[in-house]
Amino acid sequence: MDLITTTSELAEVCARLAKHPVITVDTEFLRETTYYPLLCVVQMASAEEAVVIDTLAQGIDLKPFFDLMGDEKVLKVFHAARQDIEIVWHQSGTIPHPIFDTQVAAMVLGYGDSYDQLVERITGHRPDKTHRFTDWSRRPLSDEQMHYAVSDVTHLRDVFAALDADLKKRGRSEWVSEEMEVLTSPKTYDFHPERAWERLKTRVRKPKELAVLMEVAAWREQEAQSRDVPRSRVLKDDAVGDIATHAPTSLERLANLRSLPKGFDRSKWGADIVAAVQRGLARDPASLPKLEKPRGNSNGGAIVELLKVLLRMTSERHAVASKIIATVDDLEQIAADDNADVGALHGWRRELFGEAALGLKHGRLALAIEKGRVVRVDRS
Repeated sequence: MDLITTTSELAEVCARLAKHPVITVDTEFLRETTYYPLLCVVQMASAEEAVVIDTLAQGIDLKPFFDLMGDEKVLKVFHAARQDIEIVWHQSGTIPHPIFDTQVAAMVLGYGDSYDQLVERITGHRPDKTHRFTDWSRRPLSDEQMHYAVSDVTHLRDVFAALDADLKKRGRSEWVSEEMEVLTSPKTYDFHPERAWERLKTRVRKPKELAVLMEVAAWREQEAQSRDVPRSRVLKDDAVGDIATHAPTSLERLANLRSLPKGFDRSKWGADIVAAVQRGLARDPASLPKLEKPRGNSNGGAIVELLKVLLRMTSERHAVASKIIATVDDLEQIAADDNADVGALHGWRRELFGEAALGLKHGRLALAIEKGRVVRVDRS
């Protein structure tokens, strides 16, 4: 186990790792007090060695690491890769490729998505959770932290080997490859402030409310980025929704909103929010995304419940985690629209579940109970 603290050491270890067809990678970071994750530690392993990189070491240049992440000859294995990729993308403009995400593979194989359970099931070892919520920005790193960091990537070697073999045995390697294409697409991480409203759970019913929501959410995103603070430090989600609903066009009206801290209207951001509201109200309704209309089908709820039963049956029959096949939102959209642009109606998911879901919706197949089990009955 080596701690890498200089650029020259990093270049040497990356050169060694680049000679291997597969390496495992993990990161430790903090993002509780910042908008952008603070990368604190990177750990990597090949079949021959494991290293820990102190990414906060004075003077260290991470370019050799970023170059390795983009090396097409080396498969990078992560567990729950999205945040790791996001960090590399933000700091270097590089998307790690090619990659293999053991969390996705585990769900495709019906193992669940818990890393601890996955490691224990495959290796027999129970991972040490002691340092899971440690402050990785503090220095020096302790021996216990080093051991924890290294164990993540050494266990990952065995997990990858087992999952890869199982995928090939069941003929599901292509399913994971489809998911990796999404994970390694720059579009997945190229997030613009004007799309910030899409993250919010707030339901708006009128075009005017949507326009204000879009402008206020974009302002908050830009403010959080420029100050490098979490979005909630600028404005909480419920406050953004409240502003969209009430559309205060003056500081006096802004002051009347209960979701805002007392005196917020007198802060330097009060005028910015009022300006964002006014920009929203001035937008041409024709330029706005279409609001989702209430489900017109009076049986929509019943259809979704039937689709849930089909989903569970499909998940159990094929040993695939249901949440990677379809979400409840997917089911609701399928119930309302045969051509809904949801994952469950594309690729391997459509073959496994989507076609059957549409068949159930239109009466081409039915569900029945046979010997205490739910089974599908083709009616076409």
